[in-house]
Amino acid sequence: MFGTGQGSIHLFRIKGIDVYLNWTWFLVALFEIQARKGRYSSIIWNVIEYLALFAIVLTHEFGHALACRSVGGTADKIMLWPLGGVAYVNPPQRPGATLWSIAAGPLVNVVLAIPLALAFWTARSLDWRASNPDGYRLIVAIQFTNIVLLVFNILPIYPLDGGQILRSLLWYPLGRARSLLVASSLGFFGVAGLIALALWTQSIWTGLIAAYAGMNCWSGFKTARALRNLEKIPRRAGFACPSCRTAPPIGPIWRCNKCDTSFDTFETGGVCPQCSARFEKTTCLDCRQQAPVSEWQAGYVPGVGVMSGEATTK
Repeated sequence: MFGTGQGSIHLFRIKGIDVYLNWTWFLVALFEIQARKGRYSSIIWNVIEYLALFAIVLTHEFGHALACRSVGGTADKIMLWPLGGVAYVNPPQRPGATLWSIAAGPLVNVVLAIPLALAFWTARSLDWRASNPDGYRLIVAIQFTNIVLLVFNILPIYPLDGGQILRSLLWYPLGRARSLLVASSLGFFGVAGLIALALWTQSIWTGLIAAYAGMNCWSGFKTARALRNLEKIPRRAGFACPSCRTAPPIGPIWRCNKCDTSFDTFETGGVCPQCSARFEKTTCLDCRQQAPVSEWQAGYVPGVGVMSGEATTK
């Protein structure tokens, strides 16, 4: 995945969400437009078709971003690149919030399918195939593209939307770590299928998608193992992360960024025992969200320490 600092162009900002376009998109667009220029009477129609693909992908990613915000998550960046788009979303680490943030993207394609179907039937009833063949082919191409993107995205292959939806559903009975472990492990079978398809069709794009999915499956698998290890650490009863509702672990796991001392922020009330530096917010080791220590427990007094609760395990 391309970062915003690696040859990316800032296009615009809507509702606090910055949209970037990787420079390689132009190379692929030029190649695809030239390769399909015989489809229409003018290359202008090819450009319109490719821009329509751009709009569908962008709308899909905005679906992810706005849904994530609606459940209290953060989403401020969308990257468009040759293989599609990526919305940088960080929903609250709860299964319902994650499920909605991911499912909203494919739901956008479902909604788009309705007006596109109406446009197709209208063009067909007006006999555009004979009177306006370019317009008819354009409508068919856009409708087909939307359906293909929808079907492809809901494949249960991690990290595609379908794989992440599967992970979110498994989160309810299995928990955060094991659901990610199962989804990423199953994703490797999907990656193998994509590789086989790429070899059979000799498609470099399918091969690139398989490589991207494989890297994300491996990253997800490693994250799941780290979460499993984190779950084994004893937890402090009476406290819960305001974002993911998970009890914090017990022990000197937090580190002072001034004197590099490890300490238990809930024992010291957010104060480093070595240099007395006070930290207004504490990072949850499970969801990586930050919140004041006082929000982790009702009645907690910053700078005093633990008010109640004993060690427990998650």
